[in-house]
Amino acid sequence: MKIVVTGSLGNISKPLTIELVKKGHVVTVISSNAEKKKEIETLGATAAIGSLEDVDFITTTFTGHEAVYSMIPPNNYFDHYLDLAAYYERLGKNYAQAINQSAVKRQVHLSSIGAHLQKGNGILASTYVVEHILNQSTDVAVTFIRPTSFYYNLLGYIHGIKTAGAVCANYGTENIIPWVSPIDIAAVVAEELTTPTGTHVRYVASEELKGNDTAKILGAAIGKPDLQWKLISNEESLNGLLAIGMNPAIAAGLVEMYAALQTGLLSEDYFRNKSEKMGNVKLVDYAKEFASIYNG
Repeated sequence: MKIVVTGSLGNISKPLTIELVKKGHVVTVISSNAEKKKEIETLGATAAIGSLEDVDFITTTFTGHEAVYSMIPPNNYFDHYLDLAAYYERLGKNYAQAINQSAVKRQVHLSSIGAHLQKGNGILASTYVVEHILNQSTDVAVTFIRPTSFYYNLLGYIHGIKTAGAVCANYGTENIIPWVSPIDIAAVVAEELTTPTGTHVRYVASEELKGNDTAKILGAAIGKPDLQWKLISNEESLNGLLAIGMNPAIAAGLVEMYAALQTGLLSEDYFRNKSEKMGNVKLVDYAKEFASIYNG
């Protein structure tokens, strides 16, 4: 198959590209960074250098391909001028237009847990909007991949571990947190891209752990076997994000998102429709990388 992969050589897109090339597919990787061209070609793929803000570029790149993996690239949460919701909606519309005009018939889009909610899910309300936009075309079979909480988001708690001696968050402790590795997401995306199917949702998770058990695994990896997961208030969480200079609207959205995970609102649909099989990468595996960064 001829497949387009967006997301440059990110945490999901790089292992996805490697897997698709290995299986004999013709892969084009979109990247906004011209310096990635050589590395993309080294993996056996073709580099398409341009911006996802340019719908003509996307359309041209998609044309002649059978399937597309699409995602909304991360943005700068510390940019006080960033309208995150508008950014998501804009790129969602660009994807929809490019898919329709290029006649691509198979799309796998990276969405998120909580995308079933129009409100109450913080910054993830934008994923609901994008799914709605992409659902408008009846000529394309779309799989919406809804990953759970990424292991690497735990890196954001390193400062708190070093200063407060605990993982401090407004969710967790005895509540179940479904975690996921981007490697496991890439494997599911590769499967979906090459499997004829109708439009549907697929959740991806690697392991379900309580917050306290998560802290124990991280603590063992960094030499702090007594590390605890400390539940803090939404106000404390918000003040902490504002103190490090985060965009206030995005900070509030993150706090609401995690608060919804704590109440169960965010993960209700996941628990109703989760896959019977978890991914292969467990937290004890990722903890080695966490420890390397923590001690670096």
